[in-house]
Amino acid sequence: MPIGEFGRPPELPTETAPGMTAPMYWMYEMAYASLSPARAMSDATRMILQNPLNPFAQTDLAKQITAGCELFERTTRRYGKPEWGLHDTEVNGVRTPVEVRSVWEKPFCRLLYFDRKHPRPLRAPQPRVLIVAPMSGHYATLLRGTVEAFLPTHEVYITDWSDARQVPLAAGRFDLDDYIDYVIEMFHVLGGNVHVLAVCQPAVPVLAAVSVMEAENDPYVPTSMTLMGGPIDTRKNPTAVNDLAAEKGIDWFRNNVITKVPFPHPGVMRDVYPGFLQLNGFISMNLDRHMDAHKKLFENLVKGDGDLVDKHREFYDEYLAVMDLTADYYLQTVETVFIKHALPNGEMLHRGKLVDPSKIVNVALMTVEGEKDDISGLGQTEATHTLCTSIPDDRRVHYVQPGVGHYGVFNGSRFKSEIVPRICDFHASATHARRKAAAAE
Repeated sequence: MPIGEFGRPPELPTETAPGMTAPMYWMYEMAYASLSPARAMSDATRMILQNPLNPFAQTDLAKQITAGCELFERTTRRYGKPEWGLHDTEVNGVRTPVEVRSVWEKPFCRLLYFDRKHPRPLRAPQPRVLIVAPMSGHYATLLRGTVEAFLPTHEVYITDWSDARQVPLAAGRFDLDDYIDYVIEMFHVLGGNVHVLAVCQPAVPVLAAVSVMEAENDPYVPTSMTLMGGPIDTRKNPTAVNDLAAEKGIDWFRNNVITKVPFPHPGVMRDVYPGFLQLNGFISMNLDRHMDAHKKLFENLVKGDGDLVDKHREFYDEYLAVMDLTADYYLQTVETVFIKHALPNGEMLHRGKLVDPSKIVNVALMTVEGEKDDISGLGQTEATHTLCTSIPDDRRVHYVQPGVGHYGVFNGSRFKSEIVPRICDFHASATHARRKAAAAE
């Protein structure tokens, strides 16, 4: 179940005996496999009825059967990882090709770089930004719009987290401490002079990573840190999904939502919080809306409204693509962030050492929240400023975007027109301040 990120949990028993969830994934796989013949029959029926040589292809009955076949196929399909689809962008008024390539890789994450192939040299280097994507069920492509908005003005990098069911057990474990280590290592790979932007869930590990680096006088700390809609202190304006963690306790999560990856996936026997449970939570949060959307899909398929059908396919191909999370990471995050509130209580540890945001001195701070965010309530991200007491006032910014919910904080028209320009200005001022401080030394 999504906690503090995208929704509420699926309906599950109040208590489950330890180990009873182990066969859950196997049952899911068997159910999926059992539908394969029906999907094959549905596809064959649709192909026959859509064949232009079929004299019945344009009849109302054929169109309804064809629409029903597609609806059945889409609601029983397993959606794979979406493509980025960002082939070009506009830089200084010039259309520029974009190549996506990996510049660093470990078992549970790749660091992707959106390499803009400039046809002519830039007048001045553009700032670099590392976007840390949520590791909360969806793939990093959920931030396609976020990346697209920064490409014209920034050198963009993003974390591409791995699906835990695709990582062999021999690769070892992955928990919140490892997440923080990964972020620190990425800063080292990029070699400093970079801005970091954490979207939603990564706000806590990114703040922890920067705190650890500052405490150790690490020269590769980022120039600035922007935290967007993140659960820094979920005691402030708690939402329904925040209350769930406090109500259930960590043992409930361990006994009810953790299962083992089945054969033939590469991660067989790894303990995970499975993507299909996460998807159940996504859907159940707004069940009526999703049912209406699929009803309209059926109607538009019958009418032949290609534009609306394509929009539905594009949205749900992304929305329904989910990945598994390692049990270690999921449980440690739930307990640390949503049950113990360890970071705002001054009790969060990384590798046995206290995480102290007051050690942050050199990194400028910006927090962004959505006025109507029902996942990370107003004030939860702003709480960062209370923790980072050593950052000068002239190097910190807080902004609340009117009229947007959780997704509007990092995607959509208002994000592009109102939030992105503010972040760009913040990056420019942070870079100037860092250079000024370096010159003074």
